[in-house]
Order: sequence, then C-alpha cells, then structure tokens
Amino acid sequence: MRNIIAISLLLLSAFVNADTTPVEKLQAFIARAKNLQADFTQTSLDEAGKAMQTSQGEFYLQQPGKFRWNYIQPYAQQIVSKDGKVWFYDADLEQLIIKKIDDSIGDTPALLLSGSVDLNETYTISLESEEGNILWLKLTPKNTDSSFKYILVGLKGDMLYGMELSDNFGQLTQIIFSNITIPKSLAPDTFEFIAPEGTDVFEG
Repeated sequence: MRNIIAISLLLLSAFVNADTTPVEKLQAFIARAKNLQADFTQTSLDEAGKAMQTSQGEFYLQQPGKFRWNYIQPYAQQIVSKDGKVWFYDADLEQLIIKKIDDSIGDTPALLLSGSVDLNETYTISLESEEGNILWLKLTPKNTDSSFKYILVGLKGDMLYGMELSDNFGQLTQIIFSNITIPKSLAPDTFEFIAPEGTDVFEG
C-alpha cells in the first residue's frame, strides 16, 4: 500500500534557551505537542537519490497516540491512529487495512512525536548536522528488527521543519511541513474513520 512508509509522523513548537542540548530540544518539542495541524510535502527517493513520487496533504496530531495523515495529491489516502489501532485507507483501491499498534510498527515514525514512545528507550539519538538555522537529529532504532535504518528530525528555530526516513530497502522518504498551527483543541471526529460503502476491509 502506497505511502505506508510515511505512517509516520509529527511535530510542535518548543520554547527553549540557548543552553539546551539538541536532544533536550527534541524532548521539549515532543512534550509540548498536545495538538497540532500542518500541511506536508512528502518525497520518496530511490537508492540513487532520484525522486520517485511526491505527495501532498494535511497532518493532524493529538497526544497521546492520535494522528491523521490525509494524502490529497496525487492519490487520495488516509492513515489514522487512535486507541492502539491504525487505519490505512486507499481510495483508488477502495481498500481499508486495520492493524494493531504492536512491536511490528511501534518503533516507526508514526508514533515518534505522539507522546507514546520513550525516545531514550527506543532510539539512540545523536546530532547529525546544523545547516543554517536547521538542526538535524538522527534517531537510530535500538530494535534490530526495525524496518527503518534511521530517522532524521529537523528543527527550525522553535518549530519542526521536516523528517527524513531511511528504510532497510534503500528507499529514502523526506517530509517537509508548512503552515503549522497549534490549536488549543481539535474536533473529536478528526481521528475517526468510517469506511465508505463498498470498501474491502482487512483487519489483523
């Protein structure tokens, strides 16, 4: 199913002082990510760094453990998480896959910023680089069975800038966020999903 690699994601503002370490900045950032919405552009690249597909859509986050990716272009897809489950919906295929959040997907970027993951327990965190005013942190999964080699998280000032995900098949996925807002609350039905009539539903 297309774009499942990006099941992933999330962000928020963190007001920190100049003496804060990069890891502390990321931890503070996640600690403050209670409600969030943003637009995103996702680009998938092959092993040679050639862009294979670019997608655009909307992202919503609510702690703990709720997120929603609405892919709008070029294909209509939705990824929704709540109550320990994830819904993957592909409008073109008229197919819905429902999975429990367990060890098989629990260490992916999908939950990295959702307040449901102990970063120090799950990842080895290091400073990757500082490019201009963008700070990049590298998170390497401690679970050797993880489907990801590493995740880069970019912080621009007091906001999340982007993420870069490298999987074990040589594919790289880059996500850049824009129009980020931090509302006091999100509508309760933001994280609900009702399959359209005629959808093939698979649950496991």
